[in-house]
Amino acid sequence: MNRRAVAAGLLVALALAAAWLSSPDLLLSRLAWLTADPLRFAVALLLLAAVRPVLAWPTSLLAVLAGYGYGLAGAPFALLLITLTSVPPYLLALRGRDGWGEGRASVLARRAAEAGERAVSVAGGFRSVAASRLVPTPSDAVSVAAGLAGVRLRPFLAGTAVGEVPWAVAGTVAGASAGRLAAGGVSAVFDPRLVVAAALAGLLLLAGPAFRRYASSRS
Repeated sequence: MNRRAVAAGLLVALALAAAWLSSPDLLLSRLAWLTADPLRFAVALLLLAAVRPVLAWPTSLLAVLAGYGYGLAGAPFALLLITLTSVPPYLLALRGRDGWGEGRASVLARRAAEAGERAVSVAGGFRSVAASRLVPTPSDAVSVAAGLAGVRLRPFLAGTAVGEVPWAVAGTVAGASAGRLAAGGVSAVFDPRLVVAAALAGLLLLAGPAFRRYASSRS
């Protein structure tokens, strides 16, 4: 069996899984069997983290599920899952930097990458990724932007882990509260005050490097 056949089989399996599950909220109704065994549930979450980018589900779902299955003790595991599931979009964008053509889309992508590189040169890879994670921006968009900007893997992972802490903790807390989760669904798990506080923290993280760059340009 060649690699193309294996890849095609995996894509078909992922498509079938997406069609069966159809939405994150539906998945929550199928957890009783999985949560009966903590190890089985951990394996299921790891598999979900691997395919989540294909399903285009929010990373916060992983934290909600970890909280649902393990309670507040699941927060570190949730942070690990969120960090791991951010890697595939990042690697895809990073490798795509070497295969740009001459079409309009490629030119736009190259310009976006150059803008990202300039931003990273000011704040550094770690600060740029961490601040972007703290601001309420789609996680996969941040991963792709980091890959296009050429952020190295280690700063990307560290920045993701730090920037996703508020969302991992908040999702775990929401998942641990089964009543709130059942009433509000996956989309209603975060307090707006947390969103504002995290966004301010992200801006403060960038304030120092931005001020130093401004001061050096004036001198």
